[in-house]
Amino acid sequence: MANHKSALKRIRSNEKKRVLNKYQHKTTRNAIKALRLIESKTEAAEKLVVVTSMIDKLAKKNIIHSNKAANLKSKLTKHVNAL
Repeated sequence: MANHKSALKRIRSNEKKRVLNKYQHKTTRNAIKALRLIESKTEAAEKLVVVTSMIDKLAKKNIIHSNKAANLKSKLTKHVNAL
């Protein structure tokens, strides 16, 4: 176990960040799944803007890799355009 005050604080802050990152990542994954299930093109196009923004935020905070974000956005855009 950590002995220094700074190490104890780092443990606490890391746990808070881990929980928040996990929540944001799971929320985005659920939004992606919901987008893939939408049948209407206009509704999907509106939802795509929101999901793309969520993916960009995850990549900006290094929760996911920027290449993974680009691949997700590309696949989702192709999916919406194919509707």
